Amino acid sequence: MVKGKKKSNEPSGRKITLKMAKNALKVTVDGKRRLDLSNMEIATFPKCILKLCDVDELDLSRNLLKKIPDTIDKFVNLRLLDLHSNHLEQVPAAISRLHNLYSLNLCNNHLTSSSLPHELGLLRNLRVLNLGMNRIETLPPSVAALKDLRELGLFNNLLTHLPKCIQNLPKLQKLNVKSNPIPTDESEEVDRIQRVECLYLVREDCLCVDCLKRCKEEREKLDSRISAASTLKRSIFAGLITPNSVAQDNQAVWR
Repeated sequence: MVKGKKKSNEPSGRKITLKMAKNALKVTVDGKRRLDLSNMEIATFPKCILKLCDVDELDLSRNLLKKIPDTIDKFVNLRLLDLHSNHLEQVPAAISRLHNLYSLNLCNNHLTSSSLPHELGLLRNLRVLNLGMNRIETLPPSVAALKDLRELGLFNNLLTHLPKCIQNLPKLQKLNVKSNPIPTDESEEVDRIQRVECLYLVREDCLCVDCLKRCKEEREKLDSRISAASTLKRSIFAGLITPNSVAQDNQAVWR
């Protein structure tokens, strides 16, 4: 009697060998080493790539991965980690130990609010975080600690309101919350992120030619957005000029 083969608990998928991984190594235009294993039907994190853990960028996007092991923290030089379009259900806390990471792409997975570890806030050098196309209802408060974050993708999720933590991100420049069940009036509050921390007032004659030109260009842009009421107000003061050295002969007039 022939015994049937035992069914493996390991998910099916393409097996990656060390040789295959080495052949997938590339050098970016800025001289960084990139390991590109995208779109290779990988279902299990290849242990062999731990021998290449000195790479600067790791791309495992468009695969069949359901889990990222804690050994991901061996990639201490990583500045970019791309895991988009997999079947991930959990983000390991070990990712927070990748202190050089500046870009993390987790878009198009099966992540929920509980999938995001509190330790995510330890990625102090993170500048780009893409969590779009998941099942996220809110963000962990620790996200507020990402003070260098410039871009945050939260599109196509289950957000019913804007997470308060994003209001504490001083360098945030791009926020995408499209296709979430957020009321329209609340989504307009995104503009609150566009703020200045310091305002410096100087005389025009203290500025160099380039700076003065830039200021005038910005002023022109601002003027184009001013309402009709503000336009009327400007016309009232249009005839006024500021006293200068030429007016010194008629100082009595200014008194």
